[in-house]
Amino acid sequence: MSKRVLTFDLGASGGRAVIVSFDGTALTTEEVHRFSNDPVMVRGTFYWDVLRLFHEIKQGILKAKLGGGFGSVAINTWGVDFGLLDENGELLQNPVHYRDTRTHGMLEEAKKIMDSKELYLKTGNQIMEINTLFQLLAIKHKQPELLKRAKKLLFMPDLLAYFLTGKMVSEYSIATTSQLFDQSKGEWNYEVIDAFGFDRELFAPVIRSGQAIGRLSDEICEELGVKNVPVIAVCGHDTQDAVAGVPTDNKDFAFLSCGTWSLLGTERMKPIINDTTAELNLTNEGGFGGTTTILNNIVGLWLIQECKRQWERDGKEYSYADLEKMAREAEDLGCMIDPDDKEFKTAGDIPGRIRTYCAMRGQSVPDSDGDVVRCIYQSLALKYSWTLEKLKECTDAGFDTLYVVGGGAQDALLCQMAADCCNMTVMAGPVEATVYGNAAIQLIALGELDSISKARAMIRQAADVKTYTPDTQSNAAFEQMKEEFASLLG
Repeated sequence: MSKRVLTFDLGASGGRAVIVSFDGTALTTEEVHRFSNDPVMVRGTFYWDVLRLFHEIKQGILKAKLGGGFGSVAINTWGVDFGLLDENGELLQNPVHYRDTRTHGMLEEAKKIMDSKELYLKTGNQIMEINTLFQLLAIKHKQPELLKRAKKLLFMPDLLAYFLTGKMVSEYSIATTSQLFDQSKGEWNYEVIDAFGFDRELFAPVIRSGQAIGRLSDEICEELGVKNVPVIAVCGHDTQDAVAGVPTDNKDFAFLSCGTWSLLGTERMKPIINDTTAELNLTNEGGFGGTTTILNNIVGLWLIQECKRQWERDGKEYSYADLEKMAREAEDLGCMIDPDDKEFKTAGDIPGRIRTYCAMRGQSVPDSDGDVVRCIYQSLALKYSWTLEKLKECTDAGFDTLYVVGGGAQDALLCQMAADCCNMTVMAGPVEATVYGNAAIQLIALGELDSISKARAMIRQAADVKTYTPDTQSNAAFEQMKEEFASLLG
C-alpha cells in the first residue's frame, strides 16, 4: 500500500493541504483543501488571523481523512513571526504580521545595544527590520506588559503544531530566521538574548527537522474523528522545505524560491559568517540534515501582487496572466528599481512609488501599467544576477544552472529574464517544491525513504520542469543596465 502523508503549506496570501503518496518508487500529489490567508488590520496593528488558519488546518485534516487517510502530518509557514503564550499556554494576542509598522525605528534602537555587524557575526542573519529580534524589541518598547506576561514564544508553524499536539518546541530551520540563534553552536544565542534583555525561558527547546513533535491530541482526534498520527517537524520555514524539494542531482547548485519573496541562495554543509557575508548582508538558515542555506531575501512577486491590489482599488481588474502579457508587450524603457529599497517595504500605491523613484533618479518613467510591471520584472532579474555574483564570491562556487521553484516558476517572462540577465540556464519547477520537500522529510522520518538525494531523484521524475536558455540579444541589453543597477544599491 502507498504511504500517505499530509502536508500543510502556508504562505503570506494563502495555504493548502496536500496529500503526498509514496508507493515505493514514485511520489504523487493530491490537493485536498485550499484557503486564503487574510491578515486583518485592527486599530493600526496588522495581525495574522491565526484562529482562522487553524480552522482551515482542521478542515484540511477532515478532507484528508475522508479522502483515504494519512500516516502523519506536518506544517510549514513563512519565517520570523510568532505567537506569545502565557503561563497557562494560552495565546496572549493574535500574531502580528512582519509588515506591521511596529518595527519601524527598531534597527536604530538595536544599534544602541549591539552594533549591526557584531549582531550579524553572532547570528548569521541578514539584518532586516522584520526579523524576530526587532519585533520583540518593539514589544519591549511599546508593550512591556505583554512581554512580562509571556512565558513562551512559538513561531508560526510551531504554534499551529502546538494547537494540534499540546507540545511546545522550536523547529531548527524556523528558529534560524530569528536573529537570536547561534548558527555555529546550533542553539539559541543566549549572549544576544541576554544583551537585549529577553528572558531565556521565553524560547522553547529546539528540535531538528525530521523529528516527531508529538501526536494529534486526544481532543483533536475526538473532534475530527481521526487517529492520533504523529505530527512531524519538517523544516518549519517554507524556504527550507523548498530547498529540500529542488530537483537537482548536484551538490553544488543555486536555487531561487520564488513567490511573495524571492529567496536566492545555495546549500552548504556549514554556515558562512564572516566580514564578507556581513558586508553583503547574506543570511544563513538551517536546513534539513544539518545543512545551511546561504541566501539573500529579496522582495519578490509581492511587488506585482501589491500593484494588482492598487489597480483594483482604481477600478482596473487584471489577472496575473494579463499583467505578464502587458509586460511582454511594453516597450523596454531601461528603467529599474532596487526591489528592496525602503520605498517599497510597505503596502500601498506601489505603481506611484515606482514612477516617483524612477523620475527622481533621472530615468525614463514607466507611464503605462505594463511599463510598471516590466520595470519590476527587469529589476528582479538584475537583483538575481547581482546576488548570484556575490554568492560566487563568498562560496567559491560555480553555478551554471539556476533552479527556480515555487509559484514564480510558472511566470515564464520572469524565468526568461532571469536566464537572460544571469546568462545561465534556468530550470523552472516544480511549483510544488515546498510540498514535495515537506513530504520527503516526513517520509524520511517515517523510515519510508533513506535520504534527501533519493527524494530529489523522485521529485525530478514527478515534477514538470521547464528549461529557459539565455537569449544573446537580451543578455547584451541587461549587461548595459548592470552598472546603473549596482549604483542604485549603493
